[in-house]
Amino acid sequence: MGDLIRTISWPGACALEARQLLRREWLVTNGLGGYASGTVVGVATRRYHGLLVSALPHPLGRWMMLNHLFETLRLPDGTTVLISGGEGSYYAMAERASGCLKEFRLEMGLPVWRYDVGGATIERRLLLPYRQNTAHIGYRLLHGDGPVSLEVRPSVNFRSHDAVVSKPPEAPYALSIRGDRYEISEPEMPNLPPLRMFLYGEKATFTSDGGSTQELFHRREADRGYDSRGTLWSPGYFTTDLLPEKDATLVASTEPWEIIFALKPDGALASEKERRGRLLARAKPEVLEGPAAELILAADQFVITPVGRVRDAAQSHAAGDEIRTVIAGYHWFTDWGRDTMISLEGLALTTRRFDQARWILRTFTHYIKDGLIPNLFPEGATQGRYNTADATLWFFHAIDRYVEATGDKTTLRIILPRLLDIVDHHLKGTLFNIGVDPKDGLLRQGQEGYALTWMDAKVEDWVVTPRRGKAVEINALWYNALKLLEGWVREERDDETAQPIAENAYKARKSFNERFWCANENYLYDVVDGPDGDDSSCRPNQVLAISLKHPILDIERWEPMMNVVKDRLLTPVGLRTLAPGSPDYKSKYSGDVRARDAAYHQGTVWAWLIGPFVDAWIKIYPEDRSGARRFLEGMVPHLNQAGIGILSEVFDAEPPYTPHGCIAQAWSVAEVLRCWAKTAPNQHPQRQSE
Repeated sequence: MGDLIRTISWPGACALEARQLLRREWLVTNGLGGYASGTVVGVATRRYHGLLVSALPHPLGRWMMLNHLFETLRLPDGTTVLISGGEGSYYAMAERASGCLKEFRLEMGLPVWRYDVGGATIERRLLLPYRQNTAHIGYRLLHGDGPVSLEVRPSVNFRSHDAVVSKPPEAPYALSIRGDRYEISEPEMPNLPPLRMFLYGEKATFTSDGGSTQELFHRREADRGYDSRGTLWSPGYFTTDLLPEKDATLVASTEPWEIIFALKPDGALASEKERRGRLLARAKPEVLEGPAAELILAADQFVITPVGRVRDAAQSHAAGDEIRTVIAGYHWFTDWGRDTMISLEGLALTTRRFDQARWILRTFTHYIKDGLIPNLFPEGATQGRYNTADATLWFFHAIDRYVEATGDKTTLRIILPRLLDIVDHHLKGTLFNIGVDPKDGLLRQGQEGYALTWMDAKVEDWVVTPRRGKAVEINALWYNALKLLEGWVREERDDETAQPIAENAYKARKSFNERFWCANENYLYDVVDGPDGDDSSCRPNQVLAISLKHPILDIERWEPMMNVVKDRLLTPVGLRTLAPGSPDYKSKYSGDVRARDAAYHQGTVWAWLIGPFVDAWIKIYPEDRSGARRFLEGMVPHLNQAGIGILSEVFDAEPPYTPHGCIAQAWSVAEVLRCWAKTAPNQHPQRQSE
């Protein structure tokens, strides 16, 4: 297989093109949770846009270390052209940049820019060496008479990547120069590593000009209701000559110098392309062509080695494992238990990264407490929060998918005692009123001020979708977990131990079909026995009653329910979270935090939900894999719309289904990739029932 290339080009500079390009973003990650990201035209529109966000140990988390490069080209005739940054309005900078930027492309998922300036063609590329907090920004003269002089001014505002852009530096920055090595540090933060910089290039020099500042306006932050104006500080500028066969590369890093110099630019690029090529070579053959192949590389961005969890790493190493987890989404999410378990099959099993999948499961086994796995790990923290009712039940699903894909019964046997303990805690009751109602065997959950399901939007004390009571997908997951555990116990232990588990499963299923079916509407209640009674809102959560390995819903109700879901919730980019016509329905996801969270699960489309929908569809219509594939095809044009080559978190509920939220969401990528393989023509149809 050759290099995967996705190209975006445009005819020339105009205001319309510039505005469109400002909404197109790129992302490169480093396997630690760190990243680099920005708009195609180089204008920073988010607080998260920067060329190096380092993943640093507790208590720091991810820190913006290199915000921006102001880049200027001086041609042989003396003409000077600014290709990024500078003075002027937000749109003027974008229009100026798009005028000389003629092409943007991803090569094996890595961003490359091509500039045409006064007869000279310059190529710029960026990569982050795997598992390093290092960025390589390379420049090459592709065409034209040299030398072309390149001036690069690095600009910084060290801060948590989540901090508002208006946050001033803690103290004046210090610049240290040791020969051709340069370090910027913040004296008042001794635990923050310095930003180290080195320029490979012909006649490379650095000019220290005493420091200068420039204000940047971040349009997307303003649109989202956050502080949007911040000041960057620069210590000076690098210069070098670009000649044919004489490339230049600026290296910026928070690693020690010996690590920085361990890989020269050409070697770093070759190594990263080789690594990505291996990822493609090992994946399922059903996903090795077309957009699915790009999603293999996109999937890699979410599987990380968390930095700073020293105790967790020691536990894993003692058992011969490595610590791994999944970043739920870029730019602002950390690792979430629910997202990790839903995403595991697509990210690590469809891509045949079986060791990574095992390490993820073993890592989360260490985190089990009071019968629960963590909901999330806050930025920079080593301890998780356990406020979730469904993540632990998805853990059973993920283990099943792993064992089925690998046949690794050893890992199952190791985890099995913890799974029995989880079920015991749920039967007796655990945190946040999560526990089985002994009267009907259904799982209830909820506590005032908390949102414990995946519909977890919360603004201060306002829980937008509390869903307290017995939620439909929670009970579908509970039944599935019981049936999986019953099978594992019968196989690995004995029928006597399995029998009480089977009885609890039977009771839950019987009660579910008696309580959840809304006969007047031909679909399932979203919640029963809530504080205000039963909730008949038409939501996508009901699809899990069919889609899981052990469906809890009686088979004669599958098709009527799915007809409702298809007619009222399905869109080309996923499922709406609430049907149009409902009193709380919101068609757009926009505005400040409160406005967005009010719409987050009240109509807004989520891409990941297409996975359970496809699973349910194939169970009902096992011969219609081509029809199921069509439900995924709306994602293909989206690969050019927001995060280039990757899938967004959410979309507006009505055409044109504008993307919002994270530009790169783990379960969006995972579920589309998984279902792309599942809907391949060579898959064998099989109608499943319970």
